[in-house]
Amino acid sequence: MELLSGADMIARFLQDEGIEYIYGYPGGAALHIYDALFRQDKVKHILVRHEQAATHAADGYARASGKPGCVLVTSGPGATNAVTGIATAYMDSIPMVVLCGQVASHLIGEDAFQETDIVGVTRPIVKHSFSIRHPSEIPEVLKKAFYLASTGRPGPVVVDIPKDMTAPTERYEYIYPKKVKLRSYNPVTRGHTGQIKKAVEMMLKAKRPVFYTGGGVVTGKASEGLTDLVKQLGYPITTTLMGIGAYPQSDRQCLGWLGMHGSYESNMAMHHADLIIAIGARFDDRVTNSTSKFCPTAKIIHVDVDPSSISKTVRADVPIVGPASSVINEMISLVQGHKIAHPEALTEWWEKIDGWRADREGKLYEPSKAGEALKPQEVIEALCRVTRGEAYVTTDVGQHQMFAAQYYKFDKPNRLITSGGLGTMGFGFPAAMGIKQNYPDDDVVCVTGEGSFQMMMQELSTCKQYGVGVKIVNLNNASLGMVRQWQDLNYKSRHAHSYMESLPDFHMLIEAYGFTAITVNTLDELEPALERAFADKHELVFLDVKVDPFEHVYPMQVPLGAMRDMLLSKTERT
Repeated sequence: MELLSGADMIARFLQDEGIEYIYGYPGGAALHIYDALFRQDKVKHILVRHEQAATHAADGYARASGKPGCVLVTSGPGATNAVTGIATAYMDSIPMVVLCGQVASHLIGEDAFQETDIVGVTRPIVKHSFSIRHPSEIPEVLKKAFYLASTGRPGPVVVDIPKDMTAPTERYEYIYPKKVKLRSYNPVTRGHTGQIKKAVEMMLKAKRPVFYTGGGVVTGKASEGLTDLVKQLGYPITTTLMGIGAYPQSDRQCLGWLGMHGSYESNMAMHHADLIIAIGARFDDRVTNSTSKFCPTAKIIHVDVDPSSISKTVRADVPIVGPASSVINEMISLVQGHKIAHPEALTEWWEKIDGWRADREGKLYEPSKAGEALKPQEVIEALCRVTRGEAYVTTDVGQHQMFAAQYYKFDKPNRLITSGGLGTMGFGFPAAMGIKQNYPDDDVVCVTGEGSFQMMMQELSTCKQYGVGVKIVNLNNASLGMVRQWQDLNYKSRHAHSYMESLPDFHMLIEAYGFTAITVNTLDELEPALERAFADKHELVFLDVKVDPFEHVYPMQVPLGAMRDMLLSKTERT
């Protein structure tokens, strides 16, 4: 029988669970745990410079690897600093376990130093939460936490750990629980066969079908099956922002991504479809625009592992509750050997789609001329060329995020790492840090803007300590670009607090941390600068790229309109 303190149980459990990295920041209530981590060498602790960065780094790690991220913070402000990152993971269904130190159990409710009811604070933004009541329950609670975080619809789980639960003087028997039982939690493992058959019948009879796939395909590791199914049927496919890469974007059948700033052809195809096959997508408002005008002629098949997502905002004609991978595999087996009922209608449908594509060819943006400021779109296209479309690309939130999603072509899942649901500025840099530690020999680039980067730029210090060689491409337009775009469109260009009037000299700032900075002003300088940045995979390089401050992101859906209602440029609309 092995007797361990609560703190040593935590360290041992993380080892037994196969956790490689834990991101955190120490403080009084978590010091017993930190001491236990110090006395072992299997689980690597990464000391961030802000707890929000710990959650984003664990989140990035989870999105790229498919394994749950892990965070350790202290009580009070340590825990509350992690709230934004917990909400970010919750909105995008990312598996994460956040261990929060807490004041000693006899002080809870006394407004003790650095006490916060973090279980109460995070209740709306976690999949579940636990509070440790006795040290002996630590292994079982942690096993439940990791199981809950990574099964069904994934999400963050908070474990609140009072300091006296980890005291080194109290020791209890440690047994690693290989299995876990949760009476009220039974995530579905396959869809209803009758519903899947009904869906396949509709799919084979459709005349204007469109696949609409989301982040659930990526987190559900169903990309390979999806590609096979779409190829067999020959139907067009569009993805959400979170689903980018689930189907190869370079393939002809892929219409790009849809919604607020999605491609013209994807939004038009969705609006005119007679059947929408939604898999692992939740009909988010950034996709549907006005739900009352959403895809008026379409029947809807909706596949989702979370039953509460189905018919939540848009009614499904054929609801299927189940994991994307098993449902898709069943669909493939049912489709095999069957022909689509209306091949001539599908040919006409593709002619219509190709017409929409041709309408916008060469009109997506106006390239910069000699001596003019770079267009942000040109930067992303050059980035894609230099990295051969194979990098892990994280973004912050704003215009640069949309340009990265529009102009970098992702042919693999888990490569675009971005905050979709919460839209968290500051996410991109620490997320890139978490990915690079897991994939040190791959190119990992954070596409950011000067507003977002300043929210988490202290993590340059973390990169310095651990030798994390991410690349940072700063699309510097000296403003909060997306805010300014909305002000141009809706507030007669009254730019209330959207211009950054006292920016640092990024070149000097980056060099102060001991890294390489390159400033890019013209198109001629761009590609050589990118080649230089990516020459050494293990060197952190910051590119400060001065871009056109007046450029807008298009297409852009007209608020409260249908999917086909879009602004196509500053002077055109559908």
